[in-house]
Amino acid sequence: MIKVEQLQQENSDVIGWIEIENSNISYPVLQSKENNKFYLNHNYKKEYSKQGSLFLDEKFDLDLPSTNYLIYGHNNRGNNEMFAGLMNYKNESYYNTHKNIRFTTNREDSIYDILAVFYSRVYYKNETNVFRYYYFVNAKNEEEYNDFVKNAKEVSIYETGVNASYGEQLLTLSTCEYSQVDGRFVIVSKKKNTQ
Repeated sequence: MIKVEQLQQENSDVIGWIEIENSNISYPVLQSKENNKFYLNHNYKKEYSKQGSLFLDEKFDLDLPSTNYLIYGHNNRGNNEMFAGLMNYKNESYYNTHKNIRFTTNREDSIYDILAVFYSRVYYKNETNVFRYYYFVNAKNEEEYNDFVKNAKEVSIYETGVNASYGEQLLTLSTCEYSQVDGRFVIVSKKKNTQ
């Protein structure tokens, strides 16, 4: 939390830090005040960078309760930076030794349990009955929340044994995946109950 506060003095767009233990993923998370494009090719110092940064979707207001934090990052295959390491979750054996994600803001330090790992893509507007995970920010009601969790579990490439109930905070990580046009690789997790 201190690290996040220090980085915020350098750049107020820093909203947190994400880490997966024993992996290359340990980075600040940013959020542009304007749009989702800026941090596609800028680092946390706002300098141009092909690697980009990890960033929270522009639709979020961290001061308001949210159902699902949606964080994007490049799959930099050449140097294993940013979210390239998420691709290790293709293998269930990797998941078995990396079941948690740590997301820290200047207000709280939270652990999330992974509940689903799946392949997806950006769908065309005319496609119906598809799971557009990237539209899910705030559930309007319990049914919408449960539908998102159910869909994520159904498309998951293996069973994690973790589920989520309405009201539990979700965290979704999304990166590019190159086996199909506009492919995505996605991890959905839920905040660990600390009570």
